[in-house]
Amino acid sequence: MSEAVRIPSFDLRRNYARIEDEIIEAVRRVLSSQCFIMGPEVSEFEREAAAYLEAPRAVACASGTDALLLALMALDAGPGDEVITTPFSFFATAGCIVRLGARPVFVDVEPDTYNMSMERVLDAVTPRTKAVIPVHLFGQLCRLEEIAPELARRDIPIIEDCAQSFGAHRMYGDRIMRASSWGRFGCFSFFPTKNLGAYGDAGMVCCREQGDSDRISRLRAHGAAETYIHDEPGLNSRLDALQAAVLRVRLRHVETWIEERREAARRYDLMFAERGVLDVLTPPVEDAGNRHTYHQYVVRAKDRDALQNFLSGRGIVTRVYYPMALHVQPCMISAGYARGDMPVAERLTEEVLALPMFPEILPEEQERVVSAILDFYRG
Repeated sequence: MSEAVRIPSFDLRRNYARIEDEIIEAVRRVLSSQCFIMGPEVSEFEREAAAYLEAPRAVACASGTDALLLALMALDAGPGDEVITTPFSFFATAGCIVRLGARPVFVDVEPDTYNMSMERVLDAVTPRTKAVIPVHLFGQLCRLEEIAPELARRDIPIIEDCAQSFGAHRMYGDRIMRASSWGRFGCFSFFPTKNLGAYGDAGMVCCREQGDSDRISRLRAHGAAETYIHDEPGLNSRLDALQAAVLRVRLRHVETWIEERREAARRYDLMFAERGVLDVLTPPVEDAGNRHTYHQYVVRAKDRDALQNFLSGRGIVTRVYYPMALHVQPCMISAGYARGDMPVAERLTEEVLALPMFPEILPEEQERVVSAILDFYRG
């Protein structure tokens, strides 16, 4: 299949072509300054990102994984502690918990939104619960209003995993609650394919309190508040100025790109409804009150693996997020879970398929995707 007719799952090149001049100007600015690690570009990105998110404080770091790790370190999570989270997410969500010696406590997910079931979270709380990490998966927020007041009453902090939800928000009464609004910490990833992506790894932690922000800032720099004076062991997780400069450019356009993603999602929804394949394929659900940013457009499909192979043969690239639930990952055995413990998450690993989704996807490309799916099921 030639490159000209291939439909990628995500196309960074098309996106770069729209902002090439701005990116080159930003990179040249950094090269001229010869300030590559931290510095004013990073500080300005932190300020601009915090303003966009309506967050009191933002601390940039080297990756989304480090953002989660730093937040847990700031809570002194470690052996003997439990952290409640979802079994249906990227590995880093639970991997950071285990890395610090704490135990992940998994709560099954909803079959329509794919997000952690809020009604089960409070049942999982024990005297050892150190924190709750909800994941706003694929671009839409969990219904945190259902658990946040009670968790606050019990003094259990929320660490929002916002790696896939930059720009997402949820209405709570007449308030707009943006990703990171509920938690003591909000952790973001700027991996290149994210709605706001760098040109390499990058991450950020949003904080409500100055003390938390100060500690995260120390922890990302080997635990040092001043050069060569280390208050505690930390990480080398500083964001470099080139990535910050790229992110500053891309932040100016992210709202446009999100709306283009939402329009593409509406086209998929309409096409699937019109073609009559809803008996074998279930489109993603936008929960009431949410602004879904469609980092991924993930369907549930009958005969998923065969469908994916069929689409590949038609030059259509799809992805499976995720093929194995976290509670049955080989390195999670010590958490004490087995197959069957999280039935919804386990079923999703056999059914979910992420279709091509990016701001520049063309309606005719989506038509090809939907027609190929119809050919598979009806052919």
